[in-house]
Amino acid sequence: MSAPPKTVLTASPEEAAAIRAAVRTPDLSAFGGLAVVAAPAHAPALTDLLADPAVSDPIYDLPRPITLDSVTAWIQATEALRQQGEALLLVTLDATGRVAGYSRFTIWPELASAEIAGARRADLQNAGSGGAGAARSFDWMFETLGVRLIGVTAARDNVRSARVIEAAGFAPMGERDSLRPDGTLRPSLYWEMTRQAWRARRLKA
Repeated sequence: MSAPPKTVLTASPEEAAAIRAAVRTPDLSAFGGLAVVAAPAHAPALTDLLADPAVSDPIYDLPRPITLDSVTAWIQATEALRQQGEALLLVTLDATGRVAGYSRFTIWPELASAEIAGARRADLQNAGSGGAGAARSFDWMFETLGVRLIGVTAARDNVRSARVIEAAGFAPMGERDSLRPDGTLRPSLYWEMTRQAWRARRLKA
């Protein structure tokens, strides 16, 4: 289960309301038509994706065991949170319409903050496009959802994710314990990025 960032921001009621509205009715145009809000109809394909240990093993907050029933319930639970403006589950598609990956956003509107977790299909990993996809998601969170702070975690041995996060310019913030759905803890590396720092970095690019 996600925990709020270590850095605590305070959003005005108006800012928090705007973030909730952006989560409830997300503008996905930045993803070029290749991302959709997950629905129960996506459960079989998403279950197949997550059943691959190469995809799911590094991720702490997935429902386990990964079955059609557990993934369907996860989609439905996240959809209920989307209606509250507090979470969003997107399925990304490849050019043929197959599920290529997913992104799950946890949002704390009153803190103007969010977290992202996700994965790509195993045959698409290490193809050199992960950094660009992550940057697009970070930019979307700051500019479309309207948050001012993003926190991300990765398992200590998840070198690939750590490389993408650090290449994006996130500041390392030590470690934190990530709570799995079964109540156990996973020690995780932790990073943060502010919207101001992200914009400054993008201007230099």
